[in-house]
Amino acid sequence: MPWLQAKIEIKPDLAEQFEDLLLEAGALSVTYQDSQDQPIYEPELGTTPLWSNTSITGLFDAETDMQSMQDFLLLSFTQLNSQERFPTLSIEILEDKDWEREWMKSYKPMQFGKRLWVCPSWCDTPDPSAVNLMLDPGLAFGTGTHPTTELCLRWLDSIDCAQKSVTDYGCGSGILGVASLLLGAKTVLAVDIDQQALTATMTNLERNKLHTDRLQVYLPEDAPALKTEILVANILSGPLVELAPTLSARVVKGGKLALSGLLASQEAEIIAAYANEFELEPAVELDGWIRVTGIKK
Repeated sequence: MPWLQAKIEIKPDLAEQFEDLLLEAGALSVTYQDSQDQPIYEPELGTTPLWSNTSITGLFDAETDMQSMQDFLLLSFTQLNSQERFPTLSIEILEDKDWEREWMKSYKPMQFGKRLWVCPSWCDTPDPSAVNLMLDPGLAFGTGTHPTTELCLRWLDSIDCAQKSVTDYGCGSGILGVASLLLGAKTVLAVDIDQQALTATMTNLERNKLHTDRLQVYLPEDAPALKTEILVANILSGPLVELAPTLSARVVKGGKLALSGLLASQEAEIIAAYANEFELEPAVELDGWIRVTGIKK
């Protein structure tokens, strides 16, 4: 059946108020969206910032009296904000669809470098002779669609992973660690602060029919202090700077390092944090994001 949605353009400081009012008016769900393509790259820990121009949308059953709903919102808002003008509101019909299948249509096999493909499980592999990583999007970050993940996957494809030990720090979905194994790595140590990421990593390991003794997952405080021949960390600049001593200590002499989750404007601070321990190579950029690589001195 069709649904009705009420979309309102709001200031961030009115977000909680409108969320409460929409739910009180009978909304089945409430979502927030960026109205003007304003990225929020690296929020402070423990914060959930909204965009300066935000759309809040309430989803309603098709039988809802939307005029009464609007009247309730206007009256309640006016009582709470006598000096504020009621923001723009629009009502739309949202046709019912098989949303899982709609989403699946947009996620296709992707190639990274010469050998590596990332393929959703419901698609045939374009090249059965290639290195095919089977992965479905889930709760953890890392499907290959983001430029930072792409930069890391292309780097892994370009280096010799055969029989190497690898650390995937900030493993997310496990895409980089699993890719390393498929590209010939012997073992992977996967670390993340999110237990869901560790679960997703093991799920994707099993989806690719790799033995569980080849990849071990840990929360940071539990991870053994092992040095590996390759370390890849696709996180954010703040944590990467803070973790520089920790990550540097996890790479053997002559080992390879790849860091991403970085904006081009953050290159200098990353170089400053890692240059003493690594011979760093020129950064590689993709869509405003960069990857920094180096060799342990």
